[in-house]
Amino acid sequence: MREKDMVNDVLSMVNSSLTGYASVISQTSNQQLRQTIQQIRNHDEQFQYDLYKLAEQKGFYQPAQQADPKDIQQIKTQLSGDMAGGSEMTGRNVTGGGMNMGGVSGTGAEIGSRSRMDW
Repeated sequence: MREKDMVNDVLSMVNSSLTGYASVISQTSNQQLRQTIQQIRNHDEQFQYDLYKLAEQKGFYQPAQQADPKDIQQIKTQLSGDMAGGSEMTGRNVTGGGMNMGGVSGTGAEIGSRSRMDW
Protein backbone atom coordinates (compact mmCIF):
# COMPACT_ATOMS: atom_id res chain seq x y z
CA MET A 1 0.00 0.00 0.00
CA ARG A 2 1.35 3.42 -0.93
CA GLU A 3 1.98 6.10 1.69
CA LYS A 4 -0.65 8.33 0.09
CA ASP A 5 -3.29 5.60 0.42
CA MET A 6 -2.37 4.93 4.05
CA VAL A 7 -2.56 8.61 4.97
CA ASN A 8 -5.92 8.99 3.23
CA ASP A 9 -7.28 5.87 4.95
CA VAL A 10 -6.23 7.13 8.38
CA LEU A 11 -7.69 10.58 7.67
CA SER A 12 -10.95 8.98 6.64
CA MET A 13 -11.07 6.85 9.81
CA VAL A 14 -10.27 9.79 12.08
CA ASN A 15 -12.90 11.96 10.39
CA SER A 16 -15.46 9.21 10.91
CA SER A 17 -14.46 8.92 14.57
CA LEU A 18 -14.83 12.67 15.07
CA THR A 19 -18.39 12.48 13.76
CA GLY A 20 -19.08 9.64 16.17
CA TYR A 21 -17.65 11.57 19.11
CA ALA A 22 -19.95 14.51 18.38
CA SER A 23 -22.95 12.21 18.43
CA VAL A 24 -21.92 10.52 21.68
CA ILE A 25 -21.06 13.80 23.41
CA SER A 26 -24.43 15.31 22.57
CA GLN A 27 -26.21 12.30 24.06
CA THR A 28 -24.12 11.85 27.23
CA SER A 29 -25.63 13.12 30.46
CA ASN A 30 -22.79 12.02 32.78
CA GLN A 31 -20.58 15.12 33.00
CA GLN A 32 -17.37 13.24 33.80
CA LEU A 33 -17.84 10.84 30.89
CA ARG A 34 -18.77 13.73 28.63
CA GLN A 35 -15.56 15.60 29.52
CA THR A 36 -13.46 12.48 28.96
CA ILE A 37 -14.94 11.95 25.49
CA GLN A 38 -14.45 15.65 24.72
CA GLN A 39 -10.76 15.34 25.66
CA ILE A 40 -10.39 12.30 23.40
CA ARG A 41 -12.15 14.19 20.60
CA ASN A 42 -9.89 17.22 21.08
CA HIS A 43 -6.80 15.00 20.87
CA ASP A 44 -8.09 13.32 17.72
CA GLU A 45 -8.95 16.70 16.16
CA GLN A 46 -5.35 17.81 16.67
CA PHE A 47 -4.08 14.51 15.25
CA GLN A 48 -6.38 14.88 12.24
CA TYR A 49 -5.14 18.43 11.62
CA ASP A 50 -1.48 17.42 11.90
CA LEU A 51 -2.01 14.51 9.51
CA TYR A 52 -3.94 16.76 7.12
CA LYS A 53 -1.04 19.26 7.08
CA LEU A 54 1.41 16.41 6.38
CA ALA A 55 -0.78 15.15 3.53
CA GLU A 56 -1.01 18.67 2.12
CA GLN A 57 2.78 19.17 2.32
CA LYS A 58 3.41 15.88 0.50
CA GLY A 59 0.87 16.73 -2.18
CA PHE A 60 -1.52 13.93 -1.14
CA TYR A 61 -4.38 16.33 -0.52
CA GLN A 62 -5.48 19.42 -2.39
CA PRO A 63 -7.73 21.63 -0.27
CA ALA A 64 -10.86 23.12 -1.76
CA GLN A 65 -10.59 26.58 -3.25
CA GLN A 66 -11.29 29.29 -0.69
CA ALA A 67 -14.78 30.73 -0.72
CA ASP A 68 -15.35 34.27 -1.89
CA PRO A 69 -15.64 36.64 1.13
CA LYS A 70 -18.95 37.90 -0.27
CA ASP A 71 -20.37 34.34 -0.20
CA ILE A 72 -19.12 33.83 3.36
CA GLN A 73 -20.78 37.06 4.50
CA GLN A 74 -24.04 36.10 2.78
CA ILE A 75 -24.14 32.76 4.60
CA LYS A 76 -23.27 34.41 7.93
CA THR A 77 -26.11 36.88 7.41
CA GLN A 78 -28.57 34.13 6.52
CA LEU A 79 -27.57 31.97 9.48
CA SER A 80 -27.60 34.81 11.99
CA GLY A 81 -31.02 35.87 10.69
CA ASP A 82 -32.36 32.35 11.16
CA MET A 83 -30.95 32.10 14.67
CA ALA A 84 -32.07 35.56 15.76
CA GLY A 85 -35.53 35.12 14.31
CA GLY A 86 -36.15 32.05 16.43
CA SER A 87 -37.36 30.16 13.40
CA GLU A 88 -38.20 26.51 13.80
CA MET A 89 -35.31 24.50 12.31
CA THR A 90 -36.72 20.98 12.69
CA GLY A 91 -37.06 19.34 9.33
CA ARG A 92 -35.88 22.42 7.47
CA ASN A 93 -34.34 21.79 4.09
CA VAL A 94 -31.01 23.58 4.36
CA THR A 95 -30.18 23.31 0.67
CA GLY A 96 -33.45 24.97 -0.29
CA GLY A 97 -35.17 28.19 0.67
CA GLY A 98 -32.30 30.44 -0.33
CA MET A 99 -29.71 28.68 1.82
CA ASN A 100 -27.83 26.60 -0.73
CA MET A 101 -24.62 26.06 1.19
CA GLY A 102 -23.39 23.04 -0.74
CA GLY A 103 -21.36 25.03 -3.25
CA VAL A 104 -19.33 27.13 -0.83
CA SER A 105 -15.94 25.73 0.15
CA GLY A 106 -13.61 26.77 2.90
CA THR A 107 -16.30 28.10 5.23
CA GLY A 108 -17.11 25.07 7.29
CA ALA A 109 -20.51 25.16 5.63
CA GLU A 110 -19.98 22.31 3.18
CA ILE A 111 -23.17 20.40 3.89
CA GLY A 112 -24.35 19.81 0.36
CA SER A 113 -24.38 16.04 0.89
CA ARG A 114 -27.23 16.43 3.36
CA SER A 115 -30.56 17.64 2.15
CA ARG A 116 -32.05 17.97 5.63
CA MET A 117 -30.84 18.85 9.06
CA ASP A 118 -33.16 17.82 11.87
CA TRP A 119 -32.51 19.87 14.98
